[in-house]
Amino acid sequence: MADRDKIVAFTDAYLASARIKDSSQNGLQVEGSPEVKKIAFGVSASLECIKRAADWGADMLVTHHGLLWGRPVSVTGPFKRKLAALFGADMSLCAWHLPLDMHPACGNNARLLALLGAKKQKPFGSYDGETIGFSGTLPKPLPIGAIAAALAIKLDAEPLCLRFGREKIRTVGVVSGGAARMFDQAIAAGLDLYITGEAAEPVQELARETKANFIAAGHYNTEKPGVMALAAVLEKKFGVKTKFIDIPNPA
Repeated sequence: MADRDKIVAFTDAYLASARIKDSSQNGLQVEGSPEVKKIAFGVSASLECIKRAADWGADMLVTHHGLLWGRPVSVTGPFKRKLAALFGADMSLCAWHLPLDMHPACGNNARLLALLGAKKQKPFGSYDGETIGFSGTLPKPLPIGAIAAALAIKLDAEPLCLRFGREKIRTVGVVSGGAARMFDQAIAAGLDLYITGEAAEPVQELARETKANFIAAGHYNTEKPGVMALAAVLEKKFGVKTKFIDIPNPA
C-alpha cells in the first residue's frame, strides 16, 4: 500500500511537471482514497476507461489526457458522469500530458524511438515554446515499409505512410499525438522520416513537394508507450499493482 500524495509528488518531480508550460492541469485532478494499492493507467480519461479501472478495483487512475485543461467546464453530461464514476469508486484521477510526451526515459516520444531501436536520441520539435519530441538514428538503414510494419505490430496500429522521400530510413523524428503541424520542422532538420499520431490535409502534398516521408500511427496508439513505461516506474517505486486499461482507438 502506498500514499496517494507521495505517488503524485514523486511523479510530478520525476516528470518535472512544474517546469513545463502546458494546457493540461498536470498532477492530481480528482482526489480519491489516500491509500493506494492498485493504479490503473490509460491514454484518456474516458468514461469507459474510468469504469474499467473501477471494476478492477483501482484506487488511482493515471492518464495522459485528463479532464482539466485550463478552461471552465460545466459539471453536466459526460463530464458529470465521469466525476460521478470517480467519486463512486473513491478513485483518484491523475494526468500528465506534455511532461509524459517529453520525458527522456519514459516519455511517449523516447519510447517510440526505442521501439524502433533508434540510438543517439536528442530533443527535437518545438511546440508552444517547449521541445517535446526526440530524433534518433537507426542502427542500420531500414525501408520505410519495414518501419511502418514494425509500428503496426508493436502499437497495434494501422499506420498511414506517405512515401515521398528516401526509401531507406536512417534518421527519424517523433512527436506523438496530434503533431502534423510540426512536420515542417522534421523537413528543415533533414530527417529521413517524421512519425506522429494524426495526419492533416496539407501533409500529403507537403511531403510530395519536399520529397519527405511521413507516418501517422494514430494519436491514441502513439501515446500508449509512455503511459505503460510510467506504470513500470511507479510499480517498482511504490510496490503497487498496475494495469494498463486499453480502449482501442484508431484515431
